[in-house]
Amino acid sequence: MVQAVSPEMARAQRREVIANGVPAALTTYFGSNWTLAGPDAPPPPGPEVLYPMAFLVEQSAETTVQTHYHQANQWQVVVGGGGSMGTHEVGPVVVHYTNAFSSYGPLRSGAEGLHYFTLRNGYDPGAQYIPGARDKLRQAKRKFREAKQVSGAPSTTPGTDVLIPMAEDGMGALRFRLAPGESAVGPDPAGGLGQFWVVTAGSLATADAALPPLSLLFVRPDEPAFTAIAGAEGVEVLALQYPRDPAHL
Repeated sequence: MVQAVSPEMARAQRREVIANGVPAALTTYFGSNWTLAGPDAPPPPGPEVLYPMAFLVEQSAETTVQTHYHQANQWQVVVGGGGSMGTHEVGPVVVHYTNAFSSYGPLRSGAEGLHYFTLRNGYDPGAQYIPGARDKLRQAKRKFREAKQVSGAPSTTPGTDVLIPMAEDGMGALRFRLAPGESAVGPDPAGGLGQFWVVTAGSLATADAALPPLSLLFVRPDEPAFTAIAGAEGVEVLALQYPRDPAHL
């Protein structure tokens, strides 16, 4: 069953954090952070387990998160503010992908901060910062991969865009811009290892409610292809699929 979380549903999970010395607000949409769990909590899932994790990060203004990596494959979507990622300027809407154990950054925020979704299909214990963790990175089994694509300001003008072409292993990103009531069928989930859908403008119609911007959905690989249906305002929604075979397993 497709899991859907609206920003209203996630609001109770918003908290202030300090990451790499940088103040930020972190809103959890999917998954749990075992570093905050009590002593009786079950162990976290292993890297071979399909475990969706999703956070909205609101990085404070004029700050820098240094270059780092994670142990899970990851999509990021910039949805607010502005700044830079590595040597590239970013703002709404930029889509960024990194394989597990692929370092990226630094993330620098501008005067309005930098707001982005961090989306993973496996558990991650936290960022490993460079240069301190460089030796561990060298020892890891990994296949470096990084991809960025600017999709431009959010829009509901009808059209479909291939942001990152689907690779042989299933990794890729699409953007659907649908008129009110229009529908579009996403890629076959069996081609990858999970999909996150991100509503960036308008609303996405579901059986229960219309999902507004900053809503997330997760589609598992054993589910049928997801059909996106635009709400009364039309919708812009991203479909982000993970590679079928994680290189780090």
